[in-house]
Amino acid sequence: MDIGALLTSAGINIAICVVLLSLYSILRKQPSNVSVYFMRRLISEPIKHSDPFHFERLVPSASWIVRAWQATNEEILAAGGVDALVFLRIVVFSIRVFIIAAAICVFLLLPVNYYGQEMQHKQIHSESLEVFTIGNVKEGSKWFWTHCLALYVISCSACVLLHFEYKNITKMRLAHITGSPVNPSHFTVLVRSIPCSQNHSYSKSVEDFFSTYYPASYVSHQMVYRAGRVDKLMKDAEKMYRMLKTIESQTKKSYMPCCLCGKSTHSFEALNNDAESVEIKTSSDEFQPSQREKKDVEKIYRKLKTIETQKKMSSTPGCLCGGIMHYFKMLKKEAESVECKTSSDRSQPSQTDKERPAAFVFFRTRYAAIVAAQVLQSSNPMLWVTQLAPEPNDVYWSNLSIPYKQIWLRKIATLLGAIVFMFVFLAPVTFVQGLTQLDQLRQTFPFLKGILKQKFMNQLVTGYLPSVILMLFMYAVPPTMMLFSTIEGNVSHSERKKSAGIKVLYFTIWNVFFVNVLSGSIIRQLSVFSSFRDIPTQLAKAVPTQATFFTTYVLTSGWASLSFEVIQLFPLLCNGFRRFILRRQEEPCSNHALTFPHHTEIPRLLLFGLLGFTCSIMAPLILPFLLVYFFLAFLVYRNQILNVYVPKYESGGQFWPVVHNTTIFSLVLTQVIALGVFGIKRSPVASGFTIPLIFLTLLFNEYCRQRFSPVFKRSPAQVLIEMDKQDENWGRAEEIYKLLRTAYCQFPLLSLDLSTSQELSMAGNSGQNKDEGSSKDQESHNPDLNEIKLLS
Repeated sequence: MDIGALLTSAGINIAICVVLLSLYSILRKQPSNVSVYFMRRLISEPIKHSDPFHFERLVPSASWIVRAWQATNEEILAAGGVDALVFLRIVVFSIRVFIIAAAICVFLLLPVNYYGQEMQHKQIHSESLEVFTIGNVKEGSKWFWTHCLALYVISCSACVLLHFEYKNITKMRLAHITGSPVNPSHFTVLVRSIPCSQNHSYSKSVEDFFSTYYPASYVSHQMVYRAGRVDKLMKDAEKMYRMLKTIESQTKKSYMPCCLCGKSTHSFEALNNDAESVEIKTSSDEFQPSQREKKDVEKIYRKLKTIETQKKMSSTPGCLCGGIMHYFKMLKKEAESVECKTSSDRSQPSQTDKERPAAFVFFRTRYAAIVAAQVLQSSNPMLWVTQLAPEPNDVYWSNLSIPYKQIWLRKIATLLGAIVFMFVFLAPVTFVQGLTQLDQLRQTFPFLKGILKQKFMNQLVTGYLPSVILMLFMYAVPPTMMLFSTIEGNVSHSERKKSAGIKVLYFTIWNVFFVNVLSGSIIRQLSVFSSFRDIPTQLAKAVPTQATFFTTYVLTSGWASLSFEVIQLFPLLCNGFRRFILRRQEEPCSNHALTFPHHTEIPRLLLFGLLGFTCSIMAPLILPFLLVYFFLAFLVYRNQILNVYVPKYESGGQFWPVVHNTTIFSLVLTQVIALGVFGIKRSPVASGFTIPLIFLTLLFNEYCRQRFSPVFKRSPAQVLIEMDKQDENWGRAEEIYKLLRTAYCQFPLLSLDLSTSQELSMAGNSGQNKDEGSSKDQESHNPDLNEIKLLS
């Protein structure tokens, strides 16, 4: 590949970025797109929608870049939490280390590589990219000391910055533990693999066990139940609530008397006495529910009535989370929000077969909970397995029903599945590498000879098309790995995302880096590892030649992907379909809000870091393109965290050790490849100085593992005991116990965002009193109305 092909790829990607970023700056100004580009702000603070039209809405601007740049760390922390701030520290670390690498490699190594051999150079735009790599330096050259010096500077700078970030993020994590509000997960232990007893239920076994062995610290427990018909029924009830809430919010705008019953338009109290159908009365023809919506409401109503009839016949208590069943009676507007009662004195279901061998056990202090979570509870390690519970919003309820004895089998199965998928992916990667080899492409497909003779098509096929095809194939990787992580049996959303992120990271490093470097036939890719002694030599020969492909991959998968990230193409299309096709003008609720995709973005950052380290002294031309990517990522991700993504749970930066270990791996891999290159180029001095650098890097990693890593695995007892003493001195024990009894609710009737509503203003006091009186009359004649009346 020559400079012209690289510039062609760069030009195409720059054009895509400019067009998409300009389009984003216009689309974000449109009131109809507020739920796409300002979902976080829409949930946390009111946003005006009645702005008059003005011409500035159609003019691109860079105001969002200015706001993202000026945002402080405190604002990022308030908007996205510790995880968002730690993610941005990865970007900042990458910017800092690659600024140092670019400064020394571009201005020192690039001229050395270019003039490494005595040859007749062409014009710059016609030069092959290989003349800018270390492969252009002749064997035995005395200038290899510059490459060794640059390697030392980059490695030392990366280690110093890693230590600085690890230290600060550790302090940030401890501050998050001590400074955040009372977290129920600090007092809760998740118990799995509870032994089955024929004499009593799982709930009774948990109570007896912890009352016996933890009498001073045990408070209560909450069982996990089989999710089935009731869970689906709650989702249907929530759907019906949202439907009626939407209709009311739109009809509330009009204060004309209803043409059907003479009431005000804010009333939704009309139901047939026989409950054969559910009619929604509106004030005018401006908004009429569709036939499908009527059928959905009627279907849900019949389900509710069926369950109520069964409960009346059985005359036994049956709460969704262990409480007493009060049928499915919807609250009046004066009543409080729908709550799921989970107190310990009502935690016994009528049917013990609905219980699963898992429970959340609550303790009086944080220290007691962490001790119970880390101690082996039984002589049989497969029974009474304990771990600290995830946050209530972080619990992945469906996986709690998986028997614990299946977990290790599931992990082996998913590991084998991921490995098989990794090797199946060799086919598209090999095809992509075939496109970069122009001579082989002409031999394989003779009919392309005429097309490839054209200069632009030649540059397009070899410079832009391979990276685009690989990027499109890579879009299938994160959903597949997320599926594998779900099958594994992770009990929290954060663990599931972390597991999927690690799988995506391994997959991308293997397929994007190693398979592309060791490109060729699949048999050759497998035969490379027949001799491990040859791996450094093989990498040393292949990395400089594949640096051009990595540069175009950074342009395509880096620059273009950030443009698609900021424009939010799929949510934008869904929003347009909902507004202009379905004609639904209401804003989506918080349940539709997106969370930050750590499992896709962190592996991408770490992959580009790996490419930057390994190619820094081999092919320094990649570094300016990487720096542009990281600077753009800094602005884009800050904007998305501030405006789009809504944090639903907090892990406290648990993924930073993965980032640290991957960076150390990248440094060691770079040093090993450099050692192989120095050996091939017959530079014993550079080789001799590289070997100690490898051991020093590994020694630094061991120090960080001993110094900082334990804080991310276990919470320090000193901090927890001080927090417990502080709660005791402030008299917050009863408040904490009350919070624990209601924190982990498996089947809430409605989401928290629907449980309370302050939008109950009526047309007037007289109209309100009249409606209430009329409502009471209807209730006296229609008992079914008491059971399914739904007011917002």
